Amino acid sequence: MIKKIIILILLVINPLISSAQELGYHSQGKNGIVAASEKAPVQAGIDMLKMGGTAADAAVSVILAEAVVDYPRFNMGGEVIFMYYDAKSQQVKVLSGLGEAPLSKEGIEWYMKNGIPSSDIKAALVPAVVDVCVKALQLYGNLSFAQTVAPTLKLLESGKIVSSAIRYSLSAVSSDTSWYSSLAKTFRKLIEAEQSFNGTREQKLQAVADRFYRGDIADSLAAWYKATGSFFTKEDLAKHETEVEEPVSINYKGYSVYKTNTWTQGPVMLQALRLIENFDLKKYGYLSPRYIHIVTEALKLSLADRDTYYGDPLFVKVPLKNLLSDEYTKLRYPLIDLNKASDECRPGDPVNMKALIGKGEYLKVMGGTTNCSVIDKWGNMVAASPSGWGSEAGAGGSTGVTHGTRLKSFNTLKGHPNCIEPGKRPRVTLTPTIVLKDGKPVLAMSCEGGDTQDQNQLNFFLAITEFGIKPYDAVTIPRFNTNLFQGSFEPSSNRNKALPEKRTLSIREGLSIEDWLSLIKLGHTVNLDQNKVNIGHPAIIYFDQKEEMGYGATDPSTARFTGAVK
Repeated sequence: MIKKIIILILLVINPLISSAQELGYHSQGKNGIVAASEKAPVQAGIDMLKMGGTAADAAVSVILAEAVVDYPRFNMGGEVIFMYYDAKSQQVKVLSGLGEAPLSKEGIEWYMKNGIPSSDIKAALVPAVVDVCVKALQLYGNLSFAQTVAPTLKLLESGKIVSSAIRYSLSAVSSDTSWYSSLAKTFRKLIEAEQSFNGTREQKLQAVADRFYRGDIADSLAAWYKATGSFFTKEDLAKHETEVEEPVSINYKGYSVYKTNTWTQGPVMLQALRLIENFDLKKYGYLSPRYIHIVTEALKLSLADRDTYYGDPLFVKVPLKNLLSDEYTKLRYPLIDLNKASDECRPGDPVNMKALIGKGEYLKVMGGTTNCSVIDKWGNMVAASPSGWGSEAGAGGSTGVTHGTRLKSFNTLKGHPNCIEPGKRPRVTLTPTIVLKDGKPVLAMSCEGGDTQDQNQLNFFLAITEFGIKPYDAVTIPRFNTNLFQGSFEPSSNRNKALPEKRTLSIREGLSIEDWLSLIKLGHTVNLDQNKVNIGHPAIIYFDQKEEMGYGATDPSTARFTGAVK
């Protein structure tokens, strides 16, 4: 068995060495594109496409490699929000890839009394990565788990892992590589489970998930949870299952824009687009002071609604249909004053159809996510947001499964739609995007940046579709963000604690002094952000339907790469 695994790894990895130099910050091709994080994950995805894999196969290989190379932004105990466009059915589906809060009622009572920690094991969700990868392969893939994990095994066994993520780490465990060998052993166990099971391809893949969540690996994790003071047990692992969901979508000037449901912040972009479509952006020009003002004010209104109404729809009733309705949009867009910036939280009332319900408070931004966008030669497309942000808890004992800190995306305010409950998913910031036109793919977008992810993707979308800007230019020209929102990483029951130190409009360098002064005159407190990494790490794919050509684009300042199948 071990000999077979080694041979398989060598067969998959050899092409990595010969073609790594082909990767860069923009790419084009007709046989498949990958845009993601570091070079090794991108190349892993490219090689899956070369082997006849689908966009799902390539994305899974990228994601598994990123759990090592882009640690601690992302880890095997983290989460992956996974969107897939199937070219045959011309449908978009969402694989939730998000873990849950502990099932323990006593544990939830502890959080409500003591608060949610920021970094130790009590800040983690149920690990979701293995199950979402298996589900993606089962539903949309051609390859085996063994094939898709082979590049990652090679990386772990070499110990020579190059990552820019370590430089930005806030995690004490990030420089500790002792978990590499433990995680490699776990992967080999999962390969063994797949190859030793006598059944269909789908059943073999299910054996992978079963061993992780219900077998000996789950036993090891459960023992570690008990030893480290976690509220998780083996039952939490056994009950975890990736939800396959319908996306949320709107039509914007002929483009169908698809996002995830309100267990993420995804509908924020859709709400903002509904507001923006009432203004003639072309009249003002891309990145003009008036354009920046309108988009920023639309985002402020949308984010205020997010912080008031969004939560896991399996647990709470979210008035999403009303939030995206024509009637509600007509009430809200007049709140955008073309001559004055708002400095208040202004949620509306979509249930009773009122433009405003009151005022609120907010927090500043943080980030800890990576990227994955793929299109294959058949036109299947993936947009995924892998994340987790490594904790200080350690690496899952003997499993090497480092855990994340996404539980802190809940809050402890009783009655709030995002208040922590047993088995509930937090409302997270992770928000990939797929855009279609006439039922065919146009854009896949994945972006880091916490609460700013949809802000960045909204601007990439408008740049490309509204103004005809080339993908590579769209991800490198100045980006801007508002911080007027409740921070998604402040779990306190006192939402006033989410107040930012200063309510600002951050702009990456590149605008003229004249434009900067114009925004100040409109009432914006402008922060000219010299730190490029703070405003997103985009990895996007644009498909030109007329040329039948794919284009990958990443920002060179953010250590993200793209490559094409020649």
